[in-house]
Amino acid sequence: MLHIKRYQTNRGFSLIELLIVILIISIVYFLGFSGVEMGKKRPKALTPLSLKTTIISSKSFSQEATLLCTNQCRSCYLRNGFSLDFEPYTSPLDLKDIKAYTIDKYESLLPIEYGRYKDEKICLIMHFYNNGSSTQIILENDKESYFLPALFGEPKTFSSPQEAKEYWLKESRTLFDTGDFY
Repeated sequence: MLHIKRYQTNRGFSLIELLIVILIISIVYFLGFSGVEMGKKRPKALTPLSLKTTIISSKSFSQEATLLCTNQCRSCYLRNGFSLDFEPYTSPLDLKDIKAYTIDKYESLLPIEYGRYKDEKICLIMHFYNNGSSTQIILENDKESYFLPALFGEPKTFSSPQEAKEYWLKESRTLFDTGDFY
């Protein structure tokens, strides 16, 4: 009887099969992760409620800074210190169509007219200082109004500039009345 010995060979993957698997994995990776940037935080848009904290906590803020916005607050410039030039603010903005108000000595709401910068109308100027204070102001857009305090407290949202004004006056009186017990 003739026994034929069969040699078992360990058959592996061919080069073409390996290339096809690598190609499939690459396609899946690029389709699934092409828009995802891992480990990199995107800056949040600058809004009236985040204006102060964003500027003061930014890497470019040192001691004092001024934010100047033009083109109906669609483009802004930041100046570190008061003697340097304005540099374009490159982070995202959500300040379009902002109107700025202050309160005059008669406790009336007064729209602020800033003038022009680079032949464009200025819609907002805010100063920020190293002690955490900033320009106290009321901002209004088409949705809401915002009271941005100078030093204490967080920005507040209101339905109208008149409500923000009443809150400003109430807070000012509270601050002045705190020294009555001395």
